[in-house]
Amino acid sequence: MDYIDITPSAQDYLAELLSKQDVEGISVRIFVTDPGTPNAETCLAYCRPDEVKITDEFSDLEKFRVYVDPASVDYLDDAFIDYSADRMGGQLTIKAPNAKMPQVTADSPLDAQVNYYLYTEINPSLASHGGDVSLVGVVAEEEGNVAVLKFGGGCQGCSSVSLTLKEGVEKTLMERIPGIGAVRDVTDHSNTENAYM
Repeated sequence: MDYIDITPSAQDYLAELLSKQDVEGISVRIFVTDPGTPNAETCLAYCRPDEVKITDEFSDLEKFRVYVDPASVDYLDDAFIDYSADRMGGQLTIKAPNAKMPQVTADSPLDAQVNYYLYTEINPSLASHGGDVSLVGVVAEEEGNVAVLKFGGGCQGCSSVSLTLKEGVEKTLMERIPGIGAVRDVTDHSNTENAYM
């Protein structure tokens, strides 16, 4: 399980916790709730032998076994688990930089690539105006693949949205993703209630 780095201090700490459970064969489960969304959370839990699923990935560490839910694997790439002892007892730290959005490559599906750049580059800049944009889908048309988008928050009904779409969103997506030939906005901009003006 080379996509998760569990430091020796974290392994010792987790082994100690497991030993206190008094359950033969108890292990650790690592999973991501709401993977690929802004609400994603990386979690550790006890895993009793009767809770193991046949589809789980697993790794045998020196003192215990770690199970990973298959739906979480891509989101745990480059995950890091560490334990630091201190005067108050200690702190277990879990970092999973890809839990909210997994890394993509040129071979990843187009919708995954679009979502990655929307989440990591485009939406952080739109957030300063209280806006965001989400992918409705990628459709194949004569001019190539078109990313169909929907704006929300302060971008919905904003008078500058066409400039944002062409100069910001479309330019970024077409530079980063060679498979995207255009973008299309399907937002109903007649609702200007929350628009950033």
